[in-house]
Amino acid sequence: MKPTYTIHLDGIYLRAYHGCYDLEQRVGNRFRVDMVIRTPLGDIHKSDDVTKAVNYLTVYEIVERTMQITQHTIEAAAANIIEAVREAFPEIIEVECTVAKLAPPLGGKIDKVSVTLIG
Repeated sequence: MKPTYTIHLDGIYLRAYHGCYDLEQRVGNRFRVDMVIRTPLGDIHKSDDVTKAVNYLTVYEIVERTMQITQHTIEAAAANIIEAVREAFPEIIEVECTVAKLAPPLGGKIDKVSVTLIG
């Protein structure tokens, strides 16, 4: 079995316009995205060559760009992120993406609502 490693990007905070209500899509809300990426290690640890690794900055930029595509559900937003990250880095074995809407407008006090997709 070839060794793998896991990359965590925790607490990517963004403003976006996801939601099923018109007001949410006009005014927007704060979101948090957390990513876990499992990928082959290859010889990165020996070569110390960043070009052979999954680039964290590129993943961050993909999340930022993808979250600007307005969706009705955070499930769709998470699926879009996974698809875009996998397209950029086909060597990835698995991507776990959690998208959380912070302080969602549900009529009461709630910190967040979130979904996690694995693909």
